Amino acid sequence: EAEVPEGALWPLLADALGRALDELTARRGAEGDALAAELRGLHADLAAAVEGIAARAPASGARREERLRERLRALLGAAPIDEGRIVAEMAIWADKTDVTEELVRLRAHLVQFALTLDKGGAVGRPLDFLIQELNREVNTIAAKADDLEISQSAIAAKGVLEKMREQVQNLE
Repeated sequence: EAEVPEGALWPLLADALGRALDELTARRGAEGDALAAELRGLHADLAAAVEGIAARAPASGARREERLRERLRALLGAAPIDEGRIVAEMAIWADKTDVTEELVRLRAHLVQFALTLDKGGAVGRPLDFLIQELNREVNTIAAKADDLEISQSAIAAKGVLEKMREQVQNLE
């Protein structure tokens, strides 16, 4: 066996280690870019579900009022309907089912999610936190929903959030 001088191995080892680290960094960057692209697509899907809820919500009050009137007509027949009572009941119902605040917070969290994702770097924890907040708002909307389309949009949003959560688990 030939003996290698003591200082001769280090330059070879340093070169190999440098190339390996460069390749690791490049692969992690490519994986991060792919995850970011996937998360941006899921973000767009979630934003579409939120806007579907927002578009449907204003008309749901009118539909509720009409359903209440139909039920009262069926129950009372030809007897007069107390309009004051209907207005009072609709106000109570509208207050319990109003999702305006949740939509405002959802939109704000979506903006923050996009900004955090665009910032780059170690964003896994902040994005995970935002997903929890988004999920909380969607759950509240789902609980308040008395409209089939709003319920379906909330379910779709929850599915997208679960996919987002799975992807964020792969980030630092």
